[in-house]
Amino acid sequence: MDFELNQEQTMFQRVVRDFCEAELKPHAAEVDEVGDMHWPAIKKMADLGLLSLQVPEQYGGAELDTLSASIAVEEIGRVCGSTGLSISAHNGLGCGPIVRWGSDAQKLAYLPQLIGGDVLGALALTEPHAGSDLLNGATTTATRDGDEWVINGQKAWITNASVAPVISVLCRTDKEAGSRGFSMILVKPDTAGVTVHPREKKMGLKGSPTHMITFENARVPLENLLGDEGSGFYQTMQTLDSGRISIGALSVGIAQGAFEEMVKYALERHAFGEPIANKQAIQWKIADAEMELEAARTLVYKASVLKDSGRDYTRMAAIAKLKASEVAEKVCFDAVQIHGSYGYSREYPVERMYRDQRLMTIGEGTSEIQRLVIARGVIKAARG
Repeated sequence: MDFELNQEQTMFQRVVRDFCEAELKPHAAEVDEVGDMHWPAIKKMADLGLLSLQVPEQYGGAELDTLSASIAVEEIGRVCGSTGLSISAHNGLGCGPIVRWGSDAQKLAYLPQLIGGDVLGALALTEPHAGSDLLNGATTTATRDGDEWVINGQKAWITNASVAPVISVLCRTDKEAGSRGFSMILVKPDTAGVTVHPREKKMGLKGSPTHMITFENARVPLENLLGDEGSGFYQTMQTLDSGRISIGALSVGIAQGAFEEMVKYALERHAFGEPIANKQAIQWKIADAEMELEAARTLVYKASVLKDSGRDYTRMAAIAKLKASEVAEKVCFDAVQIHGSYGYSREYPVERMYRDQRLMTIGEGTSEIQRLVIARGVIKAARG
């Protein structure tokens, strides 16, 4: 399986990197400090297709392959983790389900608006007491009443909720049907009975808005059902598989940014009469980071290509996400360590990157969940 970028992908990567260097990197520290994205840059992303990575062309999208989408998320994460997370969630979690399961009317109603640069998409899965165990723990319900759904419950840790024109919400529509008892329903945040609570105060990724949402007898039309009734849990699993590739790419991007800062500082910083880059202890950290980054990127690319080929990519997406997120943690840790006391200061970007990467082993399924997915895939294959 070939993971070399073709000419079109290479050119796209260069264009995205140039954009990120000019429009995102100079504002990354401010985004973290202020706690809001740099919206002028988000607006410009629309023209590059960064807000419509895999949206079909007929709805104004870029309609890129998954590998190109991964490249874009990596490049954004390389300079600004907050923007990277929101753009990843927008494309994969916000636009993705509508593209895959939306009716023609739903696509026409929402996709052009979502990719215009003034708003971002969102998906509401997690609940205060149901993260990894959605099947048994999710309690948000949607009940038919005439020609409407009546929604009650809470969702937690929802990225982009305050900037989304519509949110795909996972609800129980049949309490007795197990995994067949869930459905996805499109809900506008300004619907009566819907409350998007203030932003969560987070360790990192502060510019990416994260919210709790409460539904109190919120009524939406029956036609807001996304896809078939009872298919919500399947849709969730498919969306998470795809999202894990994107989080893997974001992890690689954050790690790549920290790696570059690590090498730059090691060349500039002198100790004992020479650059610390000449010291074996520093060189070993650099070598390990380079090796692990190459491995993580290759796994993300492999998962991307598997998805694009139409083959089963669940296990590989989990492998890529697990490896890349844990590599990000190690590379960012070593980047701070090489900076010494300065690595602990907000004057240097590695401090922000270290905080930003911490979510990577939690979001889109924890490392522990990834290991379960991988192991179960291996065991299933071995049993035939």
